[in-house]
Parts: sequence; structure tokens; C-alpha cells
Amino acid sequence: MHLPPKQGAAFDPLSEAFARDPYPAYAALRATAQPVYYAPFDIWLLSRYADVQAAALNPLSLRSLDHLMSADEMAEERRAQNWHDMPFHARFVQFSMLNADGEVHQRLRKLVFREFTPGQIERLKTGVATYVGGLFDRLGGPFDFIEDLAAHVPGLAIGRFLGVPDEDCPQLRGWSDDIVQYFDIDRTDARKALAERTTKTFYDYLTDLSKHRRRHPKDDLISRLIARWDTGELSEDEYISTCMLILMAGHGSTIDALGNGLTALLRFPDQRLMLSADRTLMPTAIQEMFRYDAPLPFFHRYASEDMEINGWELPKSTKIGLLYGSANRDPEAFADADTFDITRTPNRHLAFAAGPHFCLGNHLARLNMEAVFSQLLDRYPRIEPVTEPVFKPGLSLRGPKSLPIAVR
Repeated sequence: MHLPPKQGAAFDPLSEAFARDPYPAYAALRATAQPVYYAPFDIWLLSRYADVQAAALNPLSLRSLDHLMSADEMAEERRAQNWHDMPFHARFVQFSMLNADGEVHQRLRKLVFREFTPGQIERLKTGVATYVGGLFDRLGGPFDFIEDLAAHVPGLAIGRFLGVPDEDCPQLRGWSDDIVQYFDIDRTDARKALAERTTKTFYDYLTDLSKHRRRHPKDDLISRLIARWDTGELSEDEYISTCMLILMAGHGSTIDALGNGLTALLRFPDQRLMLSADRTLMPTAIQEMFRYDAPLPFFHRYASEDMEINGWELPKSTKIGLLYGSANRDPEAFADADTFDITRTPNRHLAFAAGPHFCLGNHLARLNMEAVFSQLLDRYPRIEPVTEPVFKPGLSLRGPKSLPIAVR
């Protein structure tokens, strides 16, 4: 089947209603006779699980336009999307393992893959748990789960994983937020300037830290990446972009996953009580948190050749939007898809993507989730929301801005 006519602007991911609850909009997309939907920001959206999974696994769907356009065409596309005139952002953010394909992506992923094994991540478990315990010890009565707790955890875990000194970890959240915000569809000049300015600050910090670590190497990822840079396995730009990607990719998304997870536990108190009574359910509960409300509900691909996705013909260069958040609520893939079920198994959700770009940091994210929710339930038999959470607007991210709770 050929692509249907462009349907207009009925799908509005920048609206307050979508930020509050995007799932009715996703359900409406899935329910249409033609689930390939043209969004007004020049992208064809896939909303059904089977279609999203097929596109993610298809070797013809790429993250970058580099193989599809000439240099002049790429420059024009960047101007059209307001990605131009960002020298540091272009060097270290627009180019990365996440946005590379083929041999470059495989080479960069192979260089760091061994660092993300469960055994390597397990080495962080005790330190992260101790740090989380210290955060809880400082909390009093009602507190904001996001700002007072969740926001502090991923920076410390990722910073220690990479080799950033503990005292520098708090600033990583702000840098990550400032840079990642420009990946959404609302690319104003002010947001652009913020992303470029912060990327330069981040680059300066990593350059200084790398000079120090070269003189005083440690048993950390930065030191090992510097060694690969020195042997020519990595260029300087690849080294910097990889460090930035690791620090950014799992930072805000883990904060959002923690907020989404607690929101689900509060809205389904029977599931929270079940988890409190049986901690062996923690692994499946965390999996369900990612499925039920994915922190990264959208990613894009490009058709590198004319390709077919479950009967739909997508011409070469078509920009494809993979709605992971919608796919994870597809009733064709998950029984009672809108129900939060911590015993759900199997749970083949797409919150960590699929195919060659499957998230390397999934074990680290789960470690953070387990550390926080285990201690939260240990300390507080009763947890209640103070107010309804207010969620961030946009298509690319899903998570509460704040989540005030009363505990006892």
C-alpha cells in the first residue's frame, strides 16, 4: 500500500492535553484504518507495535541522512530543521553513536559494549544503594520525589560509571537537560542557543578532565576511552561525543522513568502493595514501569531505500517516527495494555528500542530504579500524592516535572 494522503494537524504533541495524557491520542492513531500518519512536522508516524518493531529492526531504516543526501542537500536540510550554525553541537551531539549507522555505528558501539555488561554494572550496585540511602536520610515530611530524590541519582551513577568526580556530578543534569531539550520538535532560536552554549561548556569540562585523567589514569571508562583515542581507535571528536552521549542518554530518561514508575504505583495501589509484600517481583515491576509509561516514547528513522513496513510502501528518504510509547500500549501486543501489571511476563516492550540501536544503558537504568524503589518501599509503608503530577510537554520525552508525595 502506498502512503495515505497527508492528514493535517489533528495530532498535537505540544498541547497541554497530550502532556497530561498522550495515550488517548496514541490509541486514536492505532485505531485508524491507515496507521501511517503524517504529522505536520514533516514525519510519518508509526503507532502500532508490529509496525514500530518492524521499522526498528529493518536494516534499511537509518538514523542519519548522511547516506541519502549530498553535502549541499544536507546543509539545506539542517537549515530547514534549524540544526545549522551550531559548531559544537554539530561536532559532538548531532554526530554520535546514537546518530550513526553502518560501520561507524558498529565500531563505536563495539568499543563501549563490554562496559555495559550486567557484570560491569553490578560493580556500581553497592555504591549507588549507599548514595540513595543517604538521600533518603536527609528527607523529612512531604517532599518532591523528582527534585529531592530522583534528580540526584542518575548523575552519580553515570558519573561514577564514566569516571566523573562525585563533586562534579550534580551539574551533569543541567547540562543534559539543556542539550537534550533541542531534540524535540520545538526548535526555537532561544532553545538552539541554549543547546549550543551548553555543549561548548560540556566540551570544555571534558577536555580539562581528560587532560587530568591522561596524567593520572584510573580504572574507569574515561581512562579506557582515552587509551583507545591514543591508539587511533577513536578520534578526538568520537571520544568527546561518546562521553557526552553516555552522560546524556541515560540521565534525564532515568529521572523520567523513576517519576513515571512512582506515578504508576500511586495510581495502582494494589500493585504497590503487592510489590511491597513480594520484592522478588521488582525485576518484572521495573520492566512494566518502562512499558506502561516509556520515558523516551519517540525516535526517528529514515528509509535508506524504498522499503516496506508490514505492507506499507515507504519511499527512499521518508522520515519515519517510531512511537514507542504508543506501541507499548497496543492491545494487539499486550493484554490489558492500559493496565499496570507488575507480574506481566513476557513483557517485550520497546522502551529500550530494538535492533542495532537497542539501548546500551538498560542495565544501568534498571540498577537505578531498583535502588530507589527498594528503599522507598522499605522506608515508607504509606505513600500518597500531594498533588497530581504535571508532565513535561513534547513528543520525545515523557516524565513529570515534579511529583510531591506525603510519606509515613
